[in-house]
Amino acid sequence: MKKIAFWISIVLCAALLAFASACTGSSAAYQLSPLPAPAPDSDNMFGIDKNINVVTTESGVSSIEEYLNRPDVAYFDVRMFYDPAGFSVIGGEANLTQTLPGYRVVPFPYLGTLSEMPVPNAYEGKCLYNIVWGADGGITSITPNYAESERIIGEIFPKDKAIFFMCGGGGYSALARTMLIKLGWDANKIYNTGANWFYTGDKGIDLKISSTNSEIATWRVDYAFIDFDTLTPR
Repeated sequence: MKKIAFWISIVLCAALLAFASACTGSSAAYQLSPLPAPAPDSDNMFGIDKNINVVTTESGVSSIEEYLNRPDVAYFDVRMFYDPAGFSVIGGEANLTQTLPGYRVVPFPYLGTLSEMPVPNAYEGKCLYNIVWGADGGITSITPNYAESERIIGEIFPKDKAIFFMCGGGGYSALARTMLIKLGWDANKIYNTGANWFYTGDKGIDLKISSTNSEIATWRVDYAFIDFDTLTPR
């Protein structure tokens, strides 16, 4: 009986060692490839990144697809679910009808003052920061509107990860990137991945629940709700 118990323990130990070795090997084999440095395209008015963006090419591929679901990246869709801006005049869509896996919805119009928009009826409501935009697209001044503004921004946007911004045409993403850099985030970690209006790949999350696109399935994505009524105005 003792011999049987002895050999069973030997077999179990060998199995455990083999399992541990396999796990260690697979963990070592799985290494993330380094992200290319942010490369805003100077030929694009919003500086959408040249290397990592959601625009689907003529061949039917988008570079963003090889950079999804990375633990070293925080993904943000900075559109409003229902945007009052008349994006239809430039061929865009105001409602957020499609996003991508892992992108958390954090509308930029709730974060800071919009720069001058090329469309009518842009959002002019409450936001965390009052921003004065310069003619060159930079920020002349930025002031928190609420005592909690800095804490909220700091909790939403990590400083120890790369940040991917996405919106409809690239404009809100450009504003969000400029804002975070002004507030002290590392410019070498922030990417404008651009324009979901031009994504036609198969990774999209459909948020439409009506043929008119007037009803959006907001519950299908992670949304950072900011209740301005509970904040302390400055």
